[in-house]
Amino acid sequence: MPGGSAVAEPRFPTFTEAGHLLGALAAPIRMAIVLQLREAERSVHELVDALDIAQPLISQHLRVLKTAGVVQGERRGREVVYRLIDDHLAHIVANAVDHVSEHPGRSEEPDELRARYLRRRG
Repeated sequence: MPGGSAVAEPRFPTFTEAGHLLGALAAPIRMAIVLQLREAERSVHELVDALDIAQPLISQHLRVLKTAGVVQGERRGREVVYRLIDDHLAHIVANAVDHVSEHPGRSEEPDELRARYLRRRG
């Protein structure tokens, strides 16, 4: 490798695992949860209040993030408090959000995509 030491290329299973991890972050609600937890650990009801999303939906997305190894929960009395396992993924989400904010108009809103799809079918 010019100008530096050679870096071993990751093996295909590593890419597969990374793809699954990124897939767990692909939902806007999960991205919002990750950014909330980047600031501080939070209980489910704190996430519900901060994001104005129903508790069952928050819990469902937290399960996906937990299964993917992004967050972990700790029972404290009657509630579970969630935190990020590490900040690596929060940086990816924050960078993606920053990128889209810096380049407005490069992506379409879901309603625009759906309308374009329906026009093509019809």
